[in-house]
Amino acid sequence: MCVENSGTFLGVMDCNNFFVSCERVFDPSLEGRPVVVLSNNDGCAVSRSAEAKALGIKMGTPAFKINEEFPRSDVIMRSSNYTLYADMSRRAMNVLRGLVGRIEVYSIDEAFIDFSGMRKDDVVRLGREIVFQVRKQTGLPVSVGAARSKTLAKAATKFAKKYSGYKGFCIIDSDEQREKALRLLPAGDVWGIGFRSEKKFSSLGISTAYDFVGKGAYWIKQNMGICGLRTYEELMGRSVIRLDNSALRQTITTSRSFGELVSDLTQLRCAVSNFASSCARKLRGQHSSAMYATVFLMTSFFREDLPQYYNKATYVFPEASDSTIDMVEGCLNALDEIFKPGYAYKKAGVTVSGIVPNGHIQQSLYYKSDCERMRKVDCLMDEVNHRYGKSSLHLAVQGESAIFNRRIKRTEFSGSGKTGVAERKEQWEMKRERLSGHYTTDLRDVILVNCRG
Repeated sequence: MCVENSGTFLGVMDCNNFFVSCERVFDPSLEGRPVVVLSNNDGCAVSRSAEAKALGIKMGTPAFKINEEFPRSDVIMRSSNYTLYADMSRRAMNVLRGLVGRIEVYSIDEAFIDFSGMRKDDVVRLGREIVFQVRKQTGLPVSVGAARSKTLAKAATKFAKKYSGYKGFCIIDSDEQREKALRLLPAGDVWGIGFRSEKKFSSLGISTAYDFVGKGAYWIKQNMGICGLRTYEELMGRSVIRLDNSALRQTITTSRSFGELVSDLTQLRCAVSNFASSCARKLRGQHSSAMYATVFLMTSFFREDLPQYYNKATYVFPEASDSTIDMVEGCLNALDEIFKPGYAYKKAGVTVSGIVPNGHIQQSLYYKSDCERMRKVDCLMDEVNHRYGKSSLHLAVQGESAIFNRRIKRTEFSGSGKTGVAERKEQWEMKRERLSGHYTTDLRDVILVNCRG
């Protein structure tokens, strides 16, 4: 399986145990201790420290099971603090942009890097500089991998995380290294394959990436289609998944599971209005507008004692819009179409699609747009909310939302693992009983340092 290793290098920067790392930046007492960050409504583990993984805590383990199975392990659990995590992600990506310039942000904790035109020695130097500078400027530990393709670069990042000898940076730059990496990499860890295919692959005698590419291009295309073939080519060292420098997302979704079951339409209108407002704000953040807004409602399918219901409806705007007022009005119309009384709803959400840049909006001959006035209103709201915090100025139908910005009550965190308590005002708001502060986005949560002369 020899392949000519030619072409430019691509890289990946991945923040290590990102949610946990964000918590540790502002609470050093968590260093060296088993820490778990929980999903919405403090449900299950979505991020674990290395110490928590060593105890055997799996991704997705419910919080109550962690309490039951590890009562004496001093496991510290925190509620998801997405406001903090999003801001820390922005800071890390800005550091990366300052060092590289051309990146593709793939997720909240991960970005692809273009090392075009750089020799191996320069890639190694810059990769190590990224690891150092991101940690220095944000406090976040990151791993960086480099190779001739995105998929191999992702594999290199996994080795950089797993083996301390790499000191955060790993490069796969030869056929010998590539083959060795494929033999060590479980098939379920390959980007584009995933753990869901592990059982099927196991029955076919495929346990590693090396076994996978050993099946050959013809077999892979016949059994996994064009996506599987792309993965094969990437693992062979041929770059076929290009770097996407477009910052324009094609869909934007905001959804939440409710803190408790909701049957009241007023509460649902409040929730959907907040979700729609969030989508509109994100559209304006990337200077785009959306043509469609889809609202969905669902009950809890785990409650077999209650009647079940799921439905969704799409509102089509006369012209693509990024206005909060338009977005909320459209989504409430869609909600009215699908709401049925007599059901206890567990989750709702809004997805906007048909996204176009603001400079390419197709106008309607039969619709008189009031976009200038709407834009002034949105600019005022964005300016006030940027200065005083999200949802400081909001539509009345949004109610008092703890999810987006309302000041919440917390107890102080300490080295003993004492947790904060978030007060909820609305039924639909999430349970977040272990919420840390918004240290970087709220002046009231800025850490105070006492200096003694």
